[in-house]
Amino acid sequence: MSMGFHLAWRNIWRNPRRTAVILTAVVIGVWSMVFLGALMRGIVQGMIQNGIKTLTGHVQIHPAGYLQDPSVNHRIQGIARIKSMVASELPVRSSLSCRVRVNAVASNARHNGGVTLVGIDPQDEAKVSFIGSSIVEGRYLKPDDGDAIVIGRALADRFETRLGRKLILMAQDTGGEIASRAFRIRGIFHAEMEATEKNFVFVTRSAAQKMLGMDDAVSEIAIVLPAHDQAAAVARRLQQRFAGQDLVVTTWRQALPLLTSYLELYDSFIMIWFVVVFVAMGFGIVNTTLMAVFERMREFGLLKALGMRPCRIVWGILTESFYILVCGMLLGDLLGLVSSWGFAIKGIDLSALAQGVEYAGMSRIIIPVVEARDLLNANLVVLVLGLLVSFYPAIRAARFTPVEAMRQT
Repeated sequence: MSMGFHLAWRNIWRNPRRTAVILTAVVIGVWSMVFLGALMRGIVQGMIQNGIKTLTGHVQIHPAGYLQDPSVNHRIQGIARIKSMVASELPVRSSLSCRVRVNAVASNARHNGGVTLVGIDPQDEAKVSFIGSSIVEGRYLKPDDGDAIVIGRALADRFETRLGRKLILMAQDTGGEIASRAFRIRGIFHAEMEATEKNFVFVTRSAAQKMLGMDDAVSEIAIVLPAHDQAAAVARRLQQRFAGQDLVVTTWRQALPLLTSYLELYDSFIMIWFVVVFVAMGFGIVNTTLMAVFERMREFGLLKALGMRPCRIVWGILTESFYILVCGMLLGDLLGLVSSWGFAIKGIDLSALAQGVEYAGMSRIIIPVVEARDLLNANLVVLVLGLLVSFYPAIRAARFTPVEAMRQT
């Protein structure tokens, strides 16, 4: 058996040019699988991070009915007790934030429009969502800011306003009346998506509660966990803890159904891409191997005349293909990993395509992410299918008879 492996290794280098052609095809195929797979994973990870940081979190807790009617009529009372119960069920390094979140109307001397008013605890919110690290002008909210507001850059441009100017917010309070209050713009934030900048305005939770007459009640609790895959387990524990209470616990997958569909689609698309790349590569492998077989017809005929069984000839051809595929996979993996890690240093900037990127929900900076399962799948596809397509040239070689070989000049 060791002699067969040794002969197979020597045979593939009898014609270095042909071997180099097949090897190049395998390297390029594996590299494209690894790198483009990492690129797709990076796109998905960016979409997940955007979704979670844009006030979604990994797990959310709402009062019953709030998701259908996000108004002050649906609110969580006794927030100190609820917050303590939630914290006891969370893993280490988790963060949570209590918010007031209602629809409102913003206006100034020139413009008016609908926005989402978000009342936050500045220190807690900075650990949960994007807002704490997204201020590009002015400053972030302070706990004692009674009349301060932070708005998005796109909203500031739309309303033709700037730092220091006032913005009036109007929303329905707990008594069913329209409450209004003037806030002074203390900060302007930048978000990955322009729609986020236009939609959300932030004030302190105490200011929002006072304006809407909510006392200490909140609209939602958002939780960020150390890892995405912990969300389902934490949500189940919280559902059991709050059984019988008018509270609804949802995960980020439930809150972002479109993103969940994207994840499932990308998994399928990556596998389809692997197969498509291999089909293109497979034709080259079959064609080149078949040429090598016909050129060695006299050799195979002589081996059969000396008593070699056909199965040994098939094994020899497959062993040669195995060596080429393994060498190509190793080089392709190395090239793919180097390419992915190289682009991951600064990411791929798609700011020039910002509107199209935003429409798809993608991040403006794509950082390739190499996952072990994608690397394994790419190599398995190449190795298994590569050996399968090599069966045809191998069987042709095994069918040569000594008489046919003697006719070959």
